[in-house]
Amino acid sequence: MEKKKTTQPKLHIRKGDKVRVITGDDKGKEGVVLEVILEKNRAVVEGLNIVTKHEKPSAGKPEGGIKKVEASIHVSNLQLIDPASGKATRVGRKLNEKGKLQRYAKKTGELIK
Repeated sequence: MEKKKTTQPKLHIRKGDKVRVITGDDKGKEGVVLEVILEKNRAVVEGLNIVTKHEKPSAGKPEGGIKKVEASIHVSNLQLIDPASGKATRVGRKLNEKGKLQRYAKKTGELIK
């Protein structure tokens, strides 16, 4: 019997993109994407969605304590900031001259890196 090949859908944001949070506690804030978690459709954004973690002391880390870390945000709550205009925009995909899919800003129509 043949195994089904499952592929992850492409997301509208990538690591290094500047994004704005459109809903939640950090609504309206902006930051740079540090990590994208494809399996869960989530992203970690620098300086946003800060949560408190309690770390127990261990042999490896003898100093325990309370740490503030960035938690992931669902990608549906993030909107890409257009590098050309500096405003939040929706993202589309179209073929470039080489026949490869390229992201573009729907507000200005300009290609995104």
